[in-house]
Amino acid sequence: MLEARSIECVRGHRRLFGNVSFSIRPGDCFELRGANGSGKTSLLRMLCGLLPPESGAILWNGRPINTHRQQYLWSVTYVGHRCAVKDELTTLENLLVSSALSGFELSLKEAQHALQCLRLEDQEHLHARHLSEGQRRRLALARLVNCRRAVWLLDEVMTSLDALAARSIAALIDEHLSRGGMAVIATHQELKLSSRLTQRIDLAA
Repeated sequence: MLEARSIECVRGHRRLFGNVSFSIRPGDCFELRGANGSGKTSLLRMLCGLLPPESGAILWNGRPINTHRQQYLWSVTYVGHRCAVKDELTTLENLLVSSALSGFELSLKEAQHALQCLRLEDQEHLHARHLSEGQRRRLALARLVNCRRAVWLLDEVMTSLDALAARSIAALIDEHLSRGGMAVIATHQELKLSSRLTQRIDLAA
């Protein structure tokens, strides 16, 4: 279980949010809403262990994440709102490298299957500089196809996706939740998941 207890975020002299509490259990999807600058990305970075809360605590299975950081990080995957795609690498190379950096190496067959799932098989050997913005976003999300980490932290996951790609990503999230995975998703758009949306919070409120 992933739990936040009365966490507060302060950036510079501005308090973005405070007294935010929630718990996420296997199979749960937690949706973050709020205007730009309300703290959605900051909250995700806190859940990644990249940004400490000003006050409050984040716990994994009842223990603060900073007391067993490595064990916790092996349970988490994070896809930020920036694609983090390297222009000088091919589509296939980008996926292999990003997956390895995230802690799980893919075989060539697994990587090619992931690209096929996101309709990128024809761009396998194309350098990423030639991809459209939507294709770059799909490439960033392709590592979710083979990801078996317990917690998915996803920032603006549907940005730049066409309707077919959005359905593919929703299906990946649904499958993850059906296996007992957990997801925290910052979004401005309707996710259209088949799974039950268990919690939603609007940071702007």
